[in-house]
Amino acid sequence: MVINGVSKTYSMTGWRIGYAAGSADLIAAMDKVQTQNVSNPVSFCQKAAVEALAGPQDSVPKMVTEFDRRRKYIVQRLNAMPGVKCAMPKGAFYVFPNITGLFGKKWGDRVISNSSDVTDLILEEAKVAVVAGSGFGNDQHIRFSYATSMANIEKGMDRIQEALKKLR
Repeated sequence: MVINGVSKTYSMTGWRIGYAAGSADLIAAMDKVQTQNVSNPVSFCQKAAVEALAGPQDSVPKMVTEFDRRRKYIVQRLNAMPGVKCAMPKGAFYVFPNITGLFGKKWGDRVISNSSDVTDLILEEAKVAVVAGSGFGNDQHIRFSYATSMANIEKGMDRIQEALKKLR
């Protein structure tokens, strides 16, 4: 049995298109369950997924190379920021840096004590949207996506670096 999706490979995030290949009996049983639990994605997303899977695949290695370049850059920049530690992710296009080194620091009259405080700081001071780790079960981290241009990543990292300088 093979279960996969098009979100990562073809940069079709948010479209929620997946597929399964297996024995006819197993697929039929899965279909019975799935039709009761999932609404259908819009037709253009379904058609685009078929084209992505059936069409030329030469863009895939190019995208992998570009995402790898962005991944390495964002991890290097985050690790250079005091109070932030970021492991190199092995998949997807997200980083999940540990930000506990920022806890206890003051931002204006506020004390940073959790991932939501850090996301507030980054949004308000750097104008960069990141997601609190608490939503992923880990309040010691925040989540960044690097599914944007390198220019946007560079600009965002510069702004975040400046925002963190406001902590004391």
